[in-house]
Amino acid sequence: MRKVWKVGALMVILLVSSAIASEREFIFGVDVSMLHEIEKSGGIFYDGDAARDCLEILKSRGVNWIRLRIWNDPTDENGTPLGGGNCSHVNMVEIAKRAKNLGMKVLIDFHYSDWWADPGKQNKPKAWRNLHGEELKEAVYKYTKFVLDYMKSKGVHVDMVQVGNELNNGFLWPDGQISGPGAGGFNEFAELLKSAVKAVRDFDPNIRVVVHLADGGNNSLYRWFFDELLKRNVDFDIIGVSFYPYWHGTLLELAFNLNDIAARYDKDVLIVETAYAWTLEEADGHPNIFGDEKLQWLAGYKATVKGQKSFLRDLVKVLKQVPNNRGLGFFYWEGAWIPVRGVGWKTGEGNPWENQALFDFHGRALESLNVFEEHEEKVEIAELFPILIETIVGQKIDLPEKIKALFSDDSVRLVPVTWQVELEKLKEAGEYVIAGKIVDYDKVVQAKLIVREPYNYMVNASFETGSFDPWIVEGDRQAVKVVRANPPQNARHGVYAVNYWLDKPFEFEMYQTVYGLAEGTYKLSMWIQGSGGDDVELSVSEHGGEFKSLKVTNRGWLQWNHPTMEFYVTTGKVKVKLRVKGKAGNWGWLDEFQLIRIK
Repeated sequence: MRKVWKVGALMVILLVSSAIASEREFIFGVDVSMLHEIEKSGGIFYDGDAARDCLEILKSRGVNWIRLRIWNDPTDENGTPLGGGNCSHVNMVEIAKRAKNLGMKVLIDFHYSDWWADPGKQNKPKAWRNLHGEELKEAVYKYTKFVLDYMKSKGVHVDMVQVGNELNNGFLWPDGQISGPGAGGFNEFAELLKSAVKAVRDFDPNIRVVVHLADGGNNSLYRWFFDELLKRNVDFDIIGVSFYPYWHGTLLELAFNLNDIAARYDKDVLIVETAYAWTLEEADGHPNIFGDEKLQWLAGYKATVKGQKSFLRDLVKVLKQVPNNRGLGFFYWEGAWIPVRGVGWKTGEGNPWENQALFDFHGRALESLNVFEEHEEKVEIAELFPILIETIVGQKIDLPEKIKALFSDDSVRLVPVTWQVELEKLKEAGEYVIAGKIVDYDKVVQAKLIVREPYNYMVNASFETGSFDPWIVEGDRQAVKVVRANPPQNARHGVYAVNYWLDKPFEFEMYQTVYGLAEGTYKLSMWIQGSGGDDVELSVSEHGGEFKSLKVTNRGWLQWNHPTMEFYVTTGKVKVKLRVKGKAGNWGWLDEFQLIRIK
């Protein structure tokens, strides 16, 4: 009876926990760290044609959190503001206060730097430059707690804290750098991070702590980093992720990573940075980060308002499918960074981000902000991408099982295709058109197939220059020469060939080193005929594998041998050599060396 009660109680607890988890509010957040400078410099936001407070517009579209970065002292040695939002705690608390008054929650992102901190740079604040060891840990602790106390004194109780920004290689370099010249290593990084976390816990143990990495599609990075972090007993609640689809992999890779790390570490996961372009245009004469047309095809969405919204819709689906309701939501990075003179990445520089904001160049809210609206259009294939397949004679023709299609929501997806072709009829060099049917859609697609003659990497492969160059010949040079074949049948290709003969025993070798080879499998071949009785060896070396050779036995006039060998190249080059050792009176003809890549 007692056992049954325990099981029943456990079931009740689990059911209650599940109900609480299912009711947890999904985070739709926006990083608005630039907003203070934008408004200060005259930036205005519009809801339709009506000017309106930016935060009110975001709130009306369902945004329930904001994220604000904190820089220790965003000024240079002379006290001049560095730009990029000049995100001091004094400036950021004003934005946080307004958000709180609207009922929004606040995530504070400590960079522990005076300016931008990311995987490529994690510079110490000026004031901490000469601090190390316990002094540096104490500075991290005191500063973290000071900012939280300051915000509380201004009426802002912070809801979530991010300790460091994109910590792939640590922070507070070089002391807290994980690897590199002079790096303190993972142990020192972990100790500094513990100081930051302790400050948050001492301020309020109920505030959830985020540890944040970039490269959201890189599962091996996350496993390595958080395995090492937990070995050192670092206390935190949430794994924060940056995911920009044009930098950090596909949504499938992101989904795999989020699902894996949520289960592996029993932690919630949160996208703390993401964004996408709504246009490829720019508004201030300063080049944008997302300005290359190719990025939209790499990322999988057109750079349009519809494409931006479709990306966010698909991102939400990924997060909501993380098992056990572990996907907390996302923050859109700098969604309000509209083009305003004087508000740049740094002081005196333009805005590289305006085409990835959630407002247009004039400050009008974009349709992308309505990502959570109930109505979702039925999507259809709008356009099929051209398909070009190139191969060489003799290679297997691999037709793609899936092809890219642009859909009516401006997303680019892979769709399965059934090809209607007999590949056996496509063996000869030439151009072909192949028809296929898109599975589950009433669409027909055509692919262009080009079958080429193999590219031969050998130089002067058939000696049609009338000389050996660039071949090197060593040994009994008087036994071997390039000649016009007489009769013509003594040349396998063209009119020239290599002939060897001498009225006394002889030995020579001829070789050529071929450079610029991509890693892969290659096939070497040649043609040879001769009187027989000589010792002939074809070999390859310097390709990254073991020396490889084969013996050739000549069989008489016009009895052409075609020795062939395959090998793998890792060094970018290969030395091809033919060695001949003949008795007095032995003769032979060599022609048409071929080196082609087959895989």
